[in-house]
Amino acid sequence: MESSNANTSQENPRVLITGGLGQLGVGLAQMLRNQYGPESVILSDIKKPPSHVYASGPFVYADVLDYKHLRELIVNNRITWLVHYSALLSAVGEANVALARKINITGLHNVLDLALENCLRLFVPSTIGAFGPSSPRDPAPDLCVQRPRTIYGVSKVHGELMGEYLHHKYGLDFRCLRYPGVISVNTPPGGGTTDYAVQIFHDALSTGHHECYLRPDTRLPMMHISDCHRATVEFMLTPDCQLSLRTYNIAAMSFTPEEVAQEIRKHLPHLKVTYNPDSVRQTIADSWPVRFDDSNARRDWGWAPAFGLEELVTDMLLSVRDKRTREGFLVS
Repeated sequence: MESSNANTSQENPRVLITGGLGQLGVGLAQMLRNQYGPESVILSDIKKPPSHVYASGPFVYADVLDYKHLRELIVNNRITWLVHYSALLSAVGEANVALARKINITGLHNVLDLALENCLRLFVPSTIGAFGPSSPRDPAPDLCVQRPRTIYGVSKVHGELMGEYLHHKYGLDFRCLRYPGVISVNTPPGGGTTDYAVQIFHDALSTGHHECYLRPDTRLPMMHISDCHRATVEFMLTPDCQLSLRTYNIAAMSFTPEEVAQEIRKHLPHLKVTYNPDSVRQTIADSWPVRFDDSNARRDWGWAPAFGLEELVTDMLLSVRDKRTREGFLVS
């Protein structure tokens, strides 16, 4: 079989993003369009896009469970990169295991098969949720025991291993980054265990009170969304010969709810946070790494984050304040 690197070496990539209306797709599409032109990226989802997304570049309906339609999109648009963001996240997946299994595993198999068939460079994100209670937690290395205890985590480990297998057996250009909790202003929380770290900024600027579903000392790896997008693009552009792994950890910072609250209080001293741990999400968080070891990503392709906790809080407060003002909400 012809190597999947052949079609990405000369011309600009033509990118299809699945699950594009989640937290990550729109921002990544914008970054790639700025680099390669507005027609270079096709955003897709099963939901109707907001008008500003529809106006910003090509958007199509695409269900990852519909193999034939996905194949038509890839062939008709001469796609060379496929970014597979379609997934049910950790807390939502636990509430609907059957649906999570279909989207996160069957949908993944469709994408893997199509990437192999069409010699695509395929990016599938993984997560802190790919680790489990028996994994090293502080820090978690790239290669270790994983054994997650959520359907989301199990499906992500399955994706990591299937992609690596298809790379070694058939030459599939499979690439995967384990994302920390990703913090952004533009998308409402989507059912993940780290979503409190987005909601706390909205609450701080609206009611001044945040009720947190995790204990105050629950430390988890986190990342500003702009670092997440930049890492993804830099990784996708890295020549295959530089990659010693197909799946890498990427890290920026680790913090607890209490630590982010204290940093917010430097700007908004009256923020009140109460703690009412949710048993499902707390159990999930307690099984996840406290920190990521991302030394391989730093060595192999030069990964380095731009945002620490202080920069993240300053940027998020400014961005949430601007967003609330534009939408006509009061800001405290």
